[in-house]
Amino acid sequence: MRRSELLAAEAEACLNTALSRLKDIWEEIGIPEEQRLQRTSMVKNHIKVRLSARRGGRRPTQLPGSALTSALLLQNLLEMMIEEEEALRKRLMHSIHKCRAEMQRLCLELQLPVFQEEESLSILQQEKNIRIEVEALMKERGQRMQQLQDLLDQEQDLCHTLDCKPFGLTADAVPSQEQLQSFKHYISHQNAEKAQRHAEFRELKKRVILCMEELDHIPESSFEKDVVYEDQDSFCLSKDNAASLRLLLHQLEERRGEQEGRCQAHRAKIGQLWELLQVSTGDREALSEHMVASRRRNLEALQAEEHRLEELKLLNIRGVTDALRSQILALWEKCFYSSEQRQDFPAFFRVDFDEDLLALHEAELHRLKLHYEKHQELYSGVHRWRESWRLLQELEKKAADPSRFTNRGGNLLKEEKLRRELQKNLPKLEKKLKVQIQSWESEQHCSFLVNGQKFMQFVEEQWELHRAQKEKERLERLWKKSQQLEEDMRYGTTVQSPIQHRFLGQTTPKKAKQMFNATSSTSCGSSQRLLYSGCRSPGPIPTLSATKAPTVQTLGGFKPPHPGFGGYNKENKGQPNGTPPCTQRNVSMASIASTYSEFVRDLSMASNSKIQHRVLNATATNL
Repeated sequence: MRRSELLAAEAEACLNTALSRLKDIWEEIGIPEEQRLQRTSMVKNHIKVRLSARRGGRRPTQLPGSALTSALLLQNLLEMMIEEEEALRKRLMHSIHKCRAEMQRLCLELQLPVFQEEESLSILQQEKNIRIEVEALMKERGQRMQQLQDLLDQEQDLCHTLDCKPFGLTADAVPSQEQLQSFKHYISHQNAEKAQRHAEFRELKKRVILCMEELDHIPESSFEKDVVYEDQDSFCLSKDNAASLRLLLHQLEERRGEQEGRCQAHRAKIGQLWELLQVSTGDREALSEHMVASRRRNLEALQAEEHRLEELKLLNIRGVTDALRSQILALWEKCFYSSEQRQDFPAFFRVDFDEDLLALHEAELHRLKLHYEKHQELYSGVHRWRESWRLLQELEKKAADPSRFTNRGGNLLKEEKLRRELQKNLPKLEKKLKVQIQSWESEQHCSFLVNGQKFMQFVEEQWELHRAQKEKERLERLWKKSQQLEEDMRYGTTVQSPIQHRFLGQTTPKKAKQMFNATSSTSCGSSQRLLYSGCRSPGPIPTLSATKAPTVQTLGGFKPPHPGFGGYNKENKGQPNGTPPCTQRNVSMASIASTYSEFVRDLSMASNSKIQHRVLNATATNL
């Protein structure tokens, strides 16, 4: 074989070896097939270019040496290409190792799990995946650090405003997601606390300024000046400042309360002095502005007015003392003081008027007012019981009046309802008063007296008197009814039942009363004539007159017996001398009962006596 052929074979073998090595490197790196073809074409083209350049500058006598040179050149070129591809593979491997280390560091710093690489991947794909993951981790780290910095800035402002401790995170380390979330919650809570404290501060500041204005107080301390004059947003809303502000407000409100109390006391005293001295309305209206507000200038004006009235009171001691005595007397009446209790204050009866006497009356009036205000419920209950008892007595008296049945205005039912209600409520009120009196006696260590007598004993006595009076009235009614019944049995008096309804053709009560008066007068005259002409005498019975006796109309509507039998009529027996029978036949209103039930019972008894009277008349007629 010729040398040229041998060189060509060696060159071809070197080319094939180099291309095979390049393919292995490309396969290991993971270069795609298209890039491989491009790289192979580039190698071929590069070799062709080099060979063409070589051949164009040689002479024919130099062909063997040039072939050797070309082979060496081709071999060097292939070795350079292999070195470049090896360098690329090393760079990729170095990048993979570097990215892996960075990825592990970032995962540890971000507190994330380590990235799990896929197996059977090429070097190029591994480097790409790891590089993308590192870039994502770097981005996550940057976002967390930015959020942390924003939260730290807010924390610094909140700590300055609220004077609170920081959360504990710093910008030196990357926080985890849990730490960032907790930090956000902390900042949110602190913002809410800031808003709440700021609202409280505005309210407290408003009240502090109002109290200072009412007290005419000028801020003196640095804290008071900061509260009043400093901007609300720049004021430190710490817990200590909030407590100090509340304490300042409490002190100012106490001072304002004391000032209001003093003003109120001066107003009450001025009002009393106005009443005692009988100050005119015009003078009172001049002080109307100070009688409402309670600022310092109002207090000074009230003090001056009270001082002026006190001096005026000393100039008019007698009139003021008399006015105080009138008030003391009114309180004595309200407290049910007896004569002995009133004698315990002998200054009330003195006539030597001076400042000491006036002071004694003022002290006694003050004591009585306090005593009455403390036990006002008890005294009001006693007054209520007395008024209820008086009203019950009046209703009982009205219930015993027979003329109440002629009332057609409906007051009878109202009075009866009120009377029953009083009878029901009085025992309840007495029971309540008994408990209050026991408490009063245990507190005062003395008996509760009403006009010098124990109240509960007085109540029991009133009930006993009431029951005795009712029993007396009942016995009197029974006696009157028995007397009336006896007269009815003796003289035949009839009791006409009241007509409940008015029917057609009947007369009104007024007309009936007029007719009754006219009939009664006529009957009286006729009865008197019958009494002296037909009464029974010890002598013989006179003969019957041929003339007809006048007809006598009675309340019952019956015709009297024949005049000839007048001596045998039982109605004429036992009559008093010259007493007309018409007076016995008038209806006696005293026999009417005090209640409706007794009225019905009396009516039934009167009806029975009427029946007996008819039977007796019929028997006498038959005889």
